[in-house]
Amino acid sequence: MPSQIIDLPPPIDIESNRDAREDDPATTTDQDQKVDSTQPRQDAFGDEEFAEVRYKVLKWWQCGLLLVAETISLGVLSLPRAVAGLGLAPAIVILLSLGLLASYTGYVIGQFKWRYPHITSMADAGEVLMGPFGRELFFTGQILFLIFLMGSHILTFTVALNTLTNHAICSIAFGIAGFVVSLVLSLPRTMKNMSWLSLASFISILSAVIITMIAVAIQHPGAVAKATVETNLVNGFTSALNIVLSYASHNAFFSVIAELKDPKDFPKALTLLQCIDISIYLVAAVVIYTYAGDSVASPALGSLSPLLSKIAYGIALPTIIIAGVINGHIACKSIYTRVFAGTDRMQKRDFVAIGSWIGIGVGLWIIAWIIASAIPVFSNLLSLMTALFASWFSFGVPGAFWLFMNKGLWFASWKKIALTCLNIFCILIGSIMCALGLYASGKAIHDDPSSASFSCANNA
Repeated sequence: MPSQIIDLPPPIDIESNRDAREDDPATTTDQDQKVDSTQPRQDAFGDEEFAEVRYKVLKWWQCGLLLVAETISLGVLSLPRAVAGLGLAPAIVILLSLGLLASYTGYVIGQFKWRYPHITSMADAGEVLMGPFGRELFFTGQILFLIFLMGSHILTFTVALNTLTNHAICSIAFGIAGFVVSLVLSLPRTMKNMSWLSLASFISILSAVIITMIAVAIQHPGAVAKATVETNLVNGFTSALNIVLSYASHNAFFSVIAELKDPKDFPKALTLLQCIDISIYLVAAVVIYTYAGDSVASPALGSLSPLLSKIAYGIALPTIIIAGVINGHIACKSIYTRVFAGTDRMQKRDFVAIGSWIGIGVGLWIIAWIIASAIPVFSNLLSLMTALFASWFSFGVPGAFWLFMNKGLWFASWKKIALTCLNIFCILIGSIMCALGLYASGKAIHDDPSSASFSCANNA
């Protein structure tokens, strides 16, 4: 079935400026004209009127729950340790500042999707931004980031099972079990089917966080938090990167928006995500660190007594699995649409379509398991992922999107000048996080005595 050709709407003013030039629907920049002449405007999912598999059926609250489930799980487990590495005052400032900045850059991604409706992934956005080279660069970066996230969830799964079973068997075996479970759950081909899992994931992590906060307060009633702490570049920046990762779901935004019934509903989903994650992050990080102190574990559930730790990990198991499954689904979808976009395989349920989807999933989850086994230290793996990918997808690249959409208008008004400076700042933040983050995380992995690869040792 040929793909549906979608007419590109006229460029819209993403800041709602009221000057005549920006309100004129006929106004386009030279860059817009260049993209219009070279970029085919095709929806990867095609015409779904008679399709066996329909993708564009998500409601805004389902979209929001998917983003919440993907974002919150791993991030909240690492935050109390990040606060311990930075001190309470700097950590609160960074948490709130990055939360607000991530909200803005997420909105810019939504605006970029509205301007170029054919976009269904970071690869499509990269092609608009930088041509064929940008498509390959962004595609590779997104897939690698998603695979690393999948690996980090398998790693957390092994930590949880080692805690629950008192390291009953080799950690590698637990990792293989996580691989199998994650693969099976990521087999549905539409986001709508995944959205129901995301609700269970949110309830799971919220319950585990509440139990952890209550338990540490009971176990350590006299603990006193430190407003500031002495640190070094490696420890301090590694802690900051773990905070950055807690907001690092932007790489999946295009893929999720593409399956909304109405892409214009994305701001509602983004608002739901950001209100929930900023609130939970701030409360959980401050409360758990205040009572657990400098010795707080990463993941934070490890700071509880053996019995309570097992209870909390048992409750958190759904989110540990499901959040990784959502990332796995998006990775599979990115490759599947890359291979079959423009063909009837996108909507078919025949042997080739189903077999290809399963084969892609198996390949990706095997790579994720290898990464989890090779870097078996939770906080170090998170820092490495943030430096390589999250710094760009969550902050640097959205800044470039805004500058691209507003080329020729950067200094049109004081508001434009302020926004131009803000988006240049986003690009600088991404660059600094990447450069210093790679050094800090690489040194931390090298220096950590517990970072033996492919080990049967207890990593709880």
